[in-house]
Amino acid sequence: MSELLVDFITSLDGHASGEGWPGFWGLEGPEYLAWLGEQPEATYLMGANTYRLMSGFAAGEVPNGQDEFRPEEEASVDGLTQASKVVFSSSLKEPLTWANSTLVRDDAVEAVRAMKSSGSGLLSTIGSLSLSRSLLRAGLVDRFRVVMFPVITGATGEERIYDGYPDVALEMIEHRTFDGRIQLVEYKPRVLEHPPLGVPA
Repeated sequence: MSELLVDFITSLDGHASGEGWPGFWGLEGPEYLAWLGEQPEATYLMGANTYRLMSGFAAGEVPNGQDEFRPEEEASVDGLTQASKVVFSSSLKEPLTWANSTLVRDDAVEAVRAMKSSGSGLLSTIGSLSLSRSLLRAGLVDRFRVVMFPVITGATGEERIYDGYPDVALEMIEHRTFDGRIQLVEYKPRVLEHPPLGVPA
C-alpha cells in the first residue's frame, strides 16, 4: 500500500508564495538543499493550476519579478521533470507536454484512494492547495509536512494554505531546523468532527 504525504513550503504566516519573492523566498541554505536531494523517489500529485505553473517553469518561463532562475530553482524544476507526476484535471487536454506526466479526469479522491490501495512507494502532493485539502478531508493523508521559511508575507503573500480546512489534530512525528533558520514540522493528521471535549492530561 502506498503512503500519501501532503508537503508544503510556506512563509511563517501560511502563504504558499508571495508576489515578487523568488523560490524558497530566497532563503534556502546548504543543509536544506542537501536534505531535499536526499528525499526518496515519489510520484507527485497535482491539480491543473500547479501543473500549468510548474510545467511553464520547466519550459523556461521565469517567475514574475525575476530575470532568470537561480541554480537552486533550476535543480528543483529539473528534479520534478524527471519524476513521475499525476495531474488531476477536467480542463487540461492530452497529451500533456511536461515529461512523465499522466492526466487523470476521474474524481481525484477516489483515484488517489485506488492508487494508495493498489500501489507501493510514496505519493506526494506538490502545491495544489485544493487537492491537498480534499485528500486530507477524505482521511487519505498519512503524513502532513510543512517547511516554514523565516519570513512573514503579510503585504505580498498569496495562496493562503489553510483557508477552508477542517479542524485537524496533528501528532508530531518529526521536526528539524535547517541552516539555523528553516523549520520543518511533520505530523500524522486526524480530521476532527468536532473540537476535543477536553484537554489531554
